[in-house]
Amino acid sequence: MATRNIAVIVGSLRKDSFTRKVARSMIELAPASLRLEIVEIRDLPLYNQDDETEHPPAAFTAFRERVKQADGILFCTPEYNRSVPGALKNAIDVGSRPYGKAAYAGKPCAVVSVSPGALGGFGANHHLRQMLPFLDMPCMPAPEAYVGGVAAKYDGDRLVDDASRAFFQSFIDTFAGWVERHAR
Repeated sequence: MATRNIAVIVGSLRKDSFTRKVARSMIELAPASLRLEIVEIRDLPLYNQDDETEHPPAAFTAFRERVKQADGILFCTPEYNRSVPGALKNAIDVGSRPYGKAAYAGKPCAVVSVSPGALGGFGANHHLRQMLPFLDMPCMPAPEAYVGGVAAKYDGDRLVDDASRAFFQSFIDTFAGWVERHAR
């Protein structure tokens, strides 16, 4: 089985966010068949179609290339106002353009939503999932990952909740199979 490169897109810009901690946990638990790497979105300018010239912003080009090189995408998002953060939506818009040349097209993906609250980012998870068919991204249907009460699961950067560790392991192992079945 080939090693598949996975772009991990973290919707939170905060360096010490719980969403980033969950993403790092997924990276640590990934089977040998996956190589996960966070692709930063913090330096992407707001998408403006007027910038789609022969020379789009360098940050757009670099981001699109990183996504195109990936065999799959793992989206990790916090929930802001029952949806995804603006920075993540912007990254989706940047990667989906120019029309007909989306960096995301055909890439298998999965969604993990994170929240300090009990619902685990349910609204963000489902809003993100609504965008994925339009981007031609087969999204892993199960297990769904809603990480609620996340603050109690970590001591600093260390995942200390055994039940979460077991779930994360199951999730990332299932994602490895999903990517293998759908990667182009």
